[in-house]
Amino acid sequence: MASKAFLITIFVAMVAVPSMATQHIVGEDAGWKVGVNYTLWATGKKFYVEDTLMFMYPQGSQSVLKVDGPTFQKCVATNTSGVLTSGKDVITLAKPGKKWYISTVEDHCSKGVKLVITVSEAPAPTPTPLPPQELGSSGTSEISPFKSFVLIVAAVAVFKMIFS
Repeated sequence: MASKAFLITIFVAMVAVPSMATQHIVGEDAGWKVGVNYTLWATGKKFYVEDTLMFMYPQGSQSVLKVDGPTFQKCVATNTSGVLTSGKDVITLAKPGKKWYISTVEDHCSKGVKLVITVSEAPAPTPTPLPPQELGSSGTSEISPFKSFVLIVAAVAVFKMIFS
């Protein structure tokens, strides 16, 4: 007999809404390095709350630091607490608004290793369109008696296994 945890996982997976978050690899194949135009890379991309940014580079060759607008403009970070240096840095976009990231390695920021993006609230899920109604239809949808029976039996079986 299947374990309760397994059944709960299957049940949750069946009813949970899939995540719409996108994983953005900054610079794509080029990665995070001198010589890439990150303004051009970000052009046309949409960034939403819960999306992630992945900064990929050989460890020790770069860094990533989230900064404010004035620091971004100056390319000089006075506070480097929070600097990332793993070479596989992942940042989850938690709040909407403008976000600025720079490299703190030598003069790399002034050479273009910096990124500014605008993060928007996650869009509402697109509703699934209803199938076209035939003329004379009442407009109500029906579930066949067989499908209703199967759904009820499945729900009862899952709850019985969970709570017994």
